[in-house]
Amino acid sequence: MFETKYGYFSEDQNEYIIKTPKTPRPWVNIISNGDYGVAVSQNGSGYSWKTHASLNRINRWEQDIIKDEWGKYFYIKNNENDELFTPTFKPMCKKNIDYKIIHGFGYSKFLAENKDLKTELTLTVPKDSSLEIWMLKIKNKTKNKLNLSVFSYLEWNLGTAPDWHREFHKTFIDTYFMNDVIKAEKRMWDIPNENGEHWNRNWEYTAFNSVNEKTSSATSCKEDFLGNFGSVSNPEGLKNKKLNNIFGKYQDSIASLHNEVIIDSDEEKILIYTIGLVEKNDTKEIDNIKKIYSTEKSVLNEIEKNKKMWKDIFEKNMVETPDIGFNLMNNKWLKYQAISGRLWGRTGYYQTGGAFGFRDQLQDSQIFLYVDPNKTAEQIKLHAKHQFIDGSVYHWWHPISEIGLKNNISDNRLWLAFITLRYLKETNNFNFLNEMVPYIDYEDESIYDHCIKAIKYNLSKLSSRGLPLIGSGDWNDGMSAVGTDGKGESIWLGHFLYGILNDFSYICNKQKDYENEDLFKKEALKLKNSINKYAWDGEWFIRAFKDDGKSIGSSKCSEGKIFLNAQTWAILNNSTTEERKEKAYESLKKYLFKEFGPLLFQPAYSKPDKEIGYLSRYAPGVRENGGLYTHAGTWGVLAACKMNDENSYKIYKSFMPVYRGMNPDKYFTEPYVTPGNVDGPDSPNFGRGGWSWYTGSASWYFITGMEGILGITPEWNGLKISPVMPKEWDKVFVKRYFRNCLYNINFIRSKNKKIIVNENEIDGNIINNENNEKTLNIFVYF
Repeated sequence: MFETKYGYFSEDQNEYIIKTPKTPRPWVNIISNGDYGVAVSQNGSGYSWKTHASLNRINRWEQDIIKDEWGKYFYIKNNENDELFTPTFKPMCKKNIDYKIIHGFGYSKFLAENKDLKTELTLTVPKDSSLEIWMLKIKNKTKNKLNLSVFSYLEWNLGTAPDWHREFHKTFIDTYFMNDVIKAEKRMWDIPNENGEHWNRNWEYTAFNSVNEKTSSATSCKEDFLGNFGSVSNPEGLKNKKLNNIFGKYQDSIASLHNEVIIDSDEEKILIYTIGLVEKNDTKEIDNIKKIYSTEKSVLNEIEKNKKMWKDIFEKNMVETPDIGFNLMNNKWLKYQAISGRLWGRTGYYQTGGAFGFRDQLQDSQIFLYVDPNKTAEQIKLHAKHQFIDGSVYHWWHPISEIGLKNNISDNRLWLAFITLRYLKETNNFNFLNEMVPYIDYEDESIYDHCIKAIKYNLSKLSSRGLPLIGSGDWNDGMSAVGTDGKGESIWLGHFLYGILNDFSYICNKQKDYENEDLFKKEALKLKNSINKYAWDGEWFIRAFKDDGKSIGSSKCSEGKIFLNAQTWAILNNSTTEERKEKAYESLKKYLFKEFGPLLFQPAYSKPDKEIGYLSRYAPGVRENGGLYTHAGTWGVLAACKMNDENSYKIYKSFMPVYRGMNPDKYFTEPYVTPGNVDGPDSPNFGRGGWSWYTGSASWYFITGMEGILGITPEWNGLKISPVMPKEWDKVFVKRYFRNCLYNINFIRSKNKKIIVNENEIDGNIINNENNEKTLNIFVYF
């Protein structure tokens, strides 16, 4: 399915098969069980972590997407002629080997074959353990018995990454070897201790690397393995019969296990490696892990557990449309990216992370509304715990250390209220508002109070004209200098806040908080008036005003004339007149909707503007400087659907990864996940993707498909059905759980438009399960 010269999807859509490791950029899998995770490329390179991908990194890894040569590797040596073979393309990059790579949900496989050997290297992360398993199968293709040596290799990091001063960090690592297991500890963790002291805290784990067969030798000395001035592509140590069994405190620490393997003709041997960590000195647990994962059956069992877990997640919401690309992205791959990559791993190849972004993971958690709303509720509560009593919040914070950054970016706190509104519309569980959560600097208060404080904090940050102050940026962090003097104004934030004020006034009424209901309604009206008085530019809305009052995103600007977000959210939140929405949307179509998706703005900035910030310092057309920023592009499609544009699906499809990936040498990034950005027309690489996996666009792109194109939208009084499907779609089926009821929704194109629910025609287009049925069979004639 969707085959190119680099790869294709399996027929069941559960795997992406890469035919050659020489893809335009690393094509990656992010495998995580919610705490432990691995980022691995098609080359076999990558890194592992527990809880936090940057503060608790297990192996060393350097971010270089051109060379991509840092990771955990395996070498197979023919002891008769010293020929080396690697079951992954890196680090040796041999040309006489056929490689195939398979990325699946919770696992990856690396298949390799030359004239003598056929190997299959399988990687998975057990569902409930802090470790990864590498199972290596080696098959002898010759007619003779083969005498082989197999070596594993990784460099220990053990804590904060990158360890930029390696000569410092390596002096704290200690390694030892027993029972075919290399263990490693570190006497320093670059996280403050309980007294706030740096460099005075132990790393709190014991890392291990084991193999299920008796080893012939081993080492934790990098120089022993690579040789002085050696390299991973041709390790000097492998020219010897054995490694030198060097361990302790006085070397640059690695892990390498050496096994001698005799394989008869047409025979297959299996080696099973585990890499992971346990609580410090829990050697019994390491021994137990080694015993558990000592057979092929035990490894395959973990892969099956992962497959079942993901199948259960996926099947809570499924679609069948005439467009296979739409189906495979929305049924499986977008969910997998949003959950495994963004919520559990919070890291990628283009940006290694591990922290929680206050706005980021709240938005990502919308994916759980469709599969397990309780997890969205848990995410809301987690973020509420990282709010201050005055309503302000951390921009991001680190699990493990709980160190956070508090800044003056103006939209962060509002996402708490926004996602709470989304959760309430989905579940109708208003009791959730009464759940008690502490602040960073104060005792428990209800989720409702947390949201009220967030909204009021923003209401206290309005300019003399009644417009929101942008502070150090709004949704676009790159507008980092627009309001540093405390006077710059954000029009996008005005549209966004207006919608929250309106929706939350409904919540206030439900809570019998009539004082805040009245306040929010009045503030919403004043805000709408201010936006329309000061920010309308004639054909579209201005994006922002600098501290000195000059506009950004105006027809008067030579660069950055029109911005996407100021138009899309005016439409989505109805913060202007119908006439202005029409004009703003026509401007979007004229200037920003391009062949590879909606641009963030046009034209790009050709030189830095110190009154705007680092947005203008990107190369023209790159990322936020006039490119498609996929996250915002999804809002462009939602606006198109709101305007009932018959071309909405064409816009949506224009930046769907599976279709963009059909021209991989132009697109570059993986065809199975959304990229963070695509170069705009001001770049010579117009259409090139970048920053894949670690982007908030996956959840939003999914929502855009479900609520925009299919038009199945949660409202206070039920599920609204208002599709904006392409004309060629005559029949569509959607399986959707909503408020503990299974909705089987059948769309059928017809001249006679009506909605039938359990054989009864309803008035209007909102389905309200008043009788609390467990299943509703719905036919939508549209």
